[in-house]
Amino acid sequence: MSYIDGMVAAVPAAQRDAYLAHARLFQQIIQEFGALRVMEAWGDDVPEGKVTDFRRAVQAQAEEVVVLSWIEWPSRAIRDAGMRRLMEDPRMKDTPLPFDGRRMIHGGFLPILDSREAPR
Repeated sequence: MSYIDGMVAAVPAAQRDAYLAHARLFQQIIQEFGALRVMEAWGDDVPEGKVTDFRRAVQAQAEEVVVLSWIEWPSRAIRDAGMRRLMEDPRMKDTPLPFDGRRMIHGGFLPILDSREAPR
């Protein structure tokens, strides 16, 4: 079964091109380390909630856009090894983030439903 890493971040709208360049580099590296798919989604319809919402979760400012990203891996073991390699890769260490990484939220997830799989 596959494994998913999910991330949400607040990116300054003016940094969209820089973010996309960073995401392309990240995609290239992470796929070298075993990722199957990388998805970056620029917020387009991210409403404010009454209790919580994506913008609050990452403390997005008025000039920032919420970005949703995920990485699909073949397994948790390949993800763990790939992420270790990513953290050691000099291409990532020498590349500044075009957003405040302290406000990014992320986690690993086990899929429980995938529309691409045949029903069991």
